[in-house]
Amino acid sequence: MAEDTTSEPMGNVTADDVAAAAGVSRWTVNRAFKKDASISAKSREKVMAAAKALGYVPDLRAASLASDRSNLVALLVDDFANPHKLVMMERLTRILRKHGWDTLLVNTLGRDDANDALLNASQRRVDAVILIGIQFDDEVLRTASHARRFKKLIIFARVSQNPNTISIAVDDVHAMLEIAEYVRTKGYQRPMFLAGPRTVSAHLPRKQTFLAYWKEHFGSEPETCEVEAYDPVLAARVMADTLKGRPRDALPDIIVCENDALAMGTIDVIRHDLGLRVPEDIAVTGFDDVPQIQGPNYNLTTYRQPLTAMAEYLVTVLESQKDEDLSRSFKGHIVPRTSA
Repeated sequence: MAEDTTSEPMGNVTADDVAAAAGVSRWTVNRAFKKDASISAKSREKVMAAAKALGYVPDLRAASLASDRSNLVALLVDDFANPHKLVMMERLTRILRKHGWDTLLVNTLGRDDANDALLNASQRRVDAVILIGIQFDDEVLRTASHARRFKKLIIFARVSQNPNTISIAVDDVHAMLEIAEYVRTKGYQRPMFLAGPRTVSAHLPRKQTFLAYWKEHFGSEPETCEVEAYDPVLAARVMADTLKGRPRDALPDIIVCENDALAMGTIDVIRHDLGLRVPEDIAVTGFDDVPQIQGPNYNLTTYRQPLTAMAEYLVTVLESQKDEDLSRSFKGHIVPRTSA
């Protein structure tokens, strides 16, 4: 019996080889691998079957050089101690890939490294740079906008006032007003707000929104604390230093955390360092609804960002021919659980 080698990849298989095997033109082969190209389903199926049998993969680099778009974006990420970063990365890369976009992932290790990473991305043939992190201040963004060779600079999940950027983020003001109203209607009277690191250009207006709401309704500002990174371990350390030794009547009755990473560290301290109960002694709220807080260990009341809708809109921005008036905010919703 003759050995069947039709499914084994051949060396240097070309589009002409696929065209001959499928009985179509080279032009049809090229169109079969282009998203949204005008080609019949039958022809595309024939081309794909022949390509699979021959082990043919189109040269994406050559295709991008022949057009003004590479369909490659640089994704610059920091703050990996924050579990929400992994959730965002999964959602972004999955939806980008679904729409034919690939990602170049860059782990930025600090503010100085963020500047170098942006300059490095500008030297590569990427269509856009997407920033999801806390290290991108005004100076870094100005440097990027002056030196860049990419078409769009996108801040994801934060709001930037830099005119050369596009912001795609949850509506933090609307979200925090919902949380503040929830806290008030549940009868809490002594809230503390636990905030993350402050940045100038790309920031989260959650702290000021909550404080302003509480002052308007009760005439006083809640106590606040800050953590230098969205890290549960650091949050636990700050909360332990802040709350240990206080008499019971000097403790807050709820701690409103700027995100879930801070809330996890806070709950750990309340239970294991202070020996108190959540929510009976001190309630806790978070923001983001990461998977780690959904089980019985934390069961955290939080705010869920509409990441799928935000990621789908990111694709719209990438494929848009314009580069102005593209910033957009999205509304999520509170997810009540037993922590508050």
